[in-house]
Amino acid sequence: MPQHGEHDPTNGRFEEELGAVLRRTGEGFALDDRRELVNGGLVRGRRRLVRRRVAAVGGALALAVIGVGGVYGGSLLGPAGGAEQVSVAGPKPLPRQPDAAQIPVADLAAVLKAATPAGEWQIDNPDGTGQSVLGVYDDGKGKAAVSVGLYRAGKTEESSLGQVTCPDEKAVPFDDCTSERIPGGGRLMVIQGYEYPDKRVETKNWRAVLLTADGFLVDASEYNAPSEKGSAISRENPPFDPAQLKALVTAEGWRPLLKQIPVPKPVKSAPGASSGATAPEDRGPDVVETLRSLLSPRPGMKIVDKGVDGSGYGYVVLDDGKGRSLLQVNVQPQMDDMRLQHFSGGDVTFAADGTRVKLTKQVGEKGGSGVVWWSADTLAEDGLRVVVSCFNTGDQHKAATREEPALTTQQLKDIALSPRWRESSAR
Repeated sequence: MPQHGEHDPTNGRFEEELGAVLRRTGEGFALDDRRELVNGGLVRGRRRLVRRRVAAVGGALALAVIGVGGVYGGSLLGPAGGAEQVSVAGPKPLPRQPDAAQIPVADLAAVLKAATPAGEWQIDNPDGTGQSVLGVYDDGKGKAAVSVGLYRAGKTEESSLGQVTCPDEKAVPFDDCTSERIPGGGRLMVIQGYEYPDKRVETKNWRAVLLTADGFLVDASEYNAPSEKGSAISRENPPFDPAQLKALVTAEGWRPLLKQIPVPKPVKSAPGASSGATAPEDRGPDVVETLRSLLSPRPGMKIVDKGVDGSGYGYVVLDDGKGRSLLQVNVQPQMDDMRLQHFSGGDVTFAADGTRVKLTKQVGEKGGSGVVWWSADTLAEDGLRVVVSCFNTGDQHKAATREEPALTTQQLKDIALSPRWRESSAR
């Protein structure tokens, strides 16, 4: 049976900005489809991460996560300096981080080919170097994009396990997902999902992620089309079944290549950034408990579901007898660079302590019929960002269950401005 675990949703705008921030740090990933994830250098980028927790699956696993020492997302980045010789999954290559591995793509491709069934391969940038390999595979049943990336896992056990834990189906639709412990102490997740959470295009994204006992990640993605996006579907399913995906990421050939990934250098916080805030992956359960404590008692209002994520994300599903309503929060410290990018327009107001506030009402993005999305986005003077969102459905992928969200934008604002978020992030 599928095992469901944490997910990484957040506000879509948050995610779009994250993509830009990561690109500026030198190595980033596209978050344009997975609009629910949570968010100095590569480490700060990971803290701002909001999951495409895949592009893994469209956006959600997107598992969208960044491992220390490398950017980690559902779909992989192209090898550095890659020539556009074939149409493959992933955005164009971006400048390489100084501490990125210089593994020959030819060596990565050799393991990829040896660990998969016989077929024809077109490898992108075969003469380049990097930590990932991308290619188009053809077994005679239709071309398919395939990618494999090697990374170091996160600093904490919680953040590492989050990358091999099945996402919450409220955030990421999938057909099947399993997470298991394998011989040797590693953990493996295999998920059969979609490139687009709302399935506006029926591109399937099947993915396997291995977390080794010594703290490395092997992440493989495959599609039923010659590229992650923009190509017509070429076959009913991606070429490798779950057992073959497992064999791919657990292949012994990756071991000597993983050893070539350098230990990332410590990154100093930017001047003025909050130094005492706990990293998002360290304070998962606190987020949803704080959210629950800030909900004013209302007659007939019940919490019928809840979930947390190790990346500063939590949610509850409310039901007041008028239909279910999803309420979610994202808490991210050290977001100072959002001040000019997102909090400088005429729609921004200021709280008494100088915290910037942006209230929005918009149409939902996950494909649910009639869904609307209200949010309060706040940025404090010390860089702590709190985004509280509410929907008129208990699941963004499903139709609206009520005319409006259960909470007003003023109530969302009051929740977002609570000093309890700072207390929680400081723990």
